[in-house]
Amino acid sequence: MKGITVVAAALVLTAGAVFAGRPLAIDDAGPVEKGRFEFELGSTYEHDPACAAWEFPFGLTAGVLPGVEAGIGFGGILEERTENKEKDHESGVGDLTAGVKWQFLPEGTWLPRQALAAAVKFPTADDDKGLGSGKTDYDLTWIVSKKIGKKTGLHVNTGYSRIGEPSGEEVGDIVHYGLAVDYQLTEAVQWVGEVFAEKELQDGMQTVVQYNTGFRWNAAESLTLDMAAGSSLRGDEAPDFTATFGLTWAFGL
Repeated sequence: MKGITVVAAALVLTAGAVFAGRPLAIDDAGPVEKGRFEFELGSTYEHDPACAAWEFPFGLTAGVLPGVEAGIGFGGILEERTENKEKDHESGVGDLTAGVKWQFLPEGTWLPRQALAAAVKFPTADDDKGLGSGKTDYDLTWIVSKKIGKKTGLHVNTGYSRIGEPSGEEVGDIVHYGLAVDYQLTEAVQWVGEVFAEKELQDGMQTVVQYNTGFRWNAAESLTLDMAAGSSLRGDEAPDFTATFGLTWAFGL
């Protein structure tokens, strides 16, 4: 599970405080409005020949200032590991993630919206069980978003993750980047897709590239349901299949 663990650790941090605008890893530059909240709940499945993992993340993001949001995310993990045809199961809580996003440039006629997202992953997962690294990670991501016409949005992320090195292991920091597109199919349904990559800065490590595609459905004025699935395009350490579904509930006091 070491490969999935390294990749997932970066993805948790890739797009800010919580879940990166479900169901994608790539975030958009728009923060939650001041005085508003977004509660996110989901389920994620990842598979490779050595391990199948289920994660159950949830989080809360709040608009704390004009153009600034802060959030926190947590969850649980269940893994089924296969070694020499023997199956082993491990479960427990995941790592706690907290972060902020600051939109420092609004969208203009030609200029895209731009934001910076900073996040910290605290080692609350049990590293003895292999559910986490046992170390604190940090991330800073630059986010660019641009509306194309009335239905299409483009989003680009570029970031750097400072990875805490577990005792006795050599783990490099991670550079990550990607592109996401959303398209409004109907008034209530939006298609989303993304391609994203990350490179562990250590000799011999190759760039991992993945894709996801799915849908968002505005089931009610304040409730959005989502689902997506994807796979690896490059890199042996990436999961060969991923799937997620969940919801986002927006509300104010």
